[in-house]
Amino acid sequence: MKKLKIAIIGTGGISNSHVQAYKQMDDVEIVAGADIIPGKAREALDRWELPQAQAFEDTQAMLEAVKPDAVSVCTYNSTHAQCAIQAMRAGCHVLLEKPMTVTLEDAKEVCQVEKETGRILTIGFQPRYDSRMQKIKEVVQSGRLGKVYYVQTGGGRRRGIPGGTFIEKQYAGVGALADIGCYSLDMVLNALGYPKPLTVSAVSFDHFGKNPKYCPPEDAARFSVDDFCGAFIRLEGGITLDFRMSWAMHMDTTGNTIFLGTDAGLKVEPANPESLWGGAWDGSCGNVTLFHDEFGEPTCTPVPLHAEDTDRFYQKCRAFVDAVEQGLPAPIPTSQIIYNQAIIDGIIRSCQCGHEVEIEV
Repeated sequence: MKKLKIAIIGTGGISNSHVQAYKQMDDVEIVAGADIIPGKAREALDRWELPQAQAFEDTQAMLEAVKPDAVSVCTYNSTHAQCAIQAMRAGCHVLLEKPMTVTLEDAKEVCQVEKETGRILTIGFQPRYDSRMQKIKEVVQSGRLGKVYYVQTGGGRRRGIPGGTFIEKQYAGVGALADIGCYSLDMVLNALGYPKPLTVSAVSFDHFGKNPKYCPPEDAARFSVDDFCGAFIRLEGGITLDFRMSWAMHMDTTGNTIFLGTDAGLKVEPANPESLWGGAWDGSCGNVTLFHDEFGEPTCTPVPLHAEDTDRFYQKCRAFVDAVEQGLPAPIPTSQIIYNQAIIDGIIRSCQCGHEVEIEV
């Protein structure tokens, strides 16, 4: 059986999950890894017990030498666009980790190259494969809520500032907003059918990340992104989206995710309300409750949910491989995620100028 040749671009933390998933697939062979840090790719490939895979310090050199069929792009945010474009122009299909890019302009360029090359490009939102997240979309899309006019999402961590390249603007672009905020945006936008964003008014703060009391001194000294972000977003169809996300705050949560409709409402609770890292929507969710009237009286009904037993990351990678092998559409297409990216871009611009901005996609 001919195996699909896959290469890993960026061999840092998130790449471990990609490799773990691919190694479970009999029809996939990891043939190479590239990382700009000397020796890092070789060390990672050896640790993954892939001695035959080739290591590179230059992505273009790897693409030309190995000619993989597909790649996982696992680099820091600010290089997502560059690496995805390089890979597609080299003939590769691409699984691009979230966020898609940092700016909307970069996202548009990625989409243009995707169209030019005809390559499959899917974005790495593994919560899409969680059965509970799918149930939320099922309820919203069923029409049971009537016209949805207001949505609140975010949750956030009480304590959960990462380290590494996540906290430096030159690498990450933004902080909690792109790291976990993009997940909460995808959660509700996907359920709604990804309506087009129109305007954004936003604020962001860095009170915890720059304070050695809450962050290691060496990290606080280089912290240059947001640790809290909030935004008021107008969407097509008369929908208002109230968004907030936190890496650190003096509160257990910024609230449940709620969908308010003319016929019913839906409340989605965090999966781990007791956890300091819980409620960020980068995994599953907790209880889901429908609020509605029955026989003229307000009542509420728990939505039946499956147990949390899905390997979401494996399903994400498997869907990508299936799309490549079977010529299927991208599982999580850029035509949707560019709206997610447009909101992130709008939040960045609104925070910079201090007032509401329009979004043009």
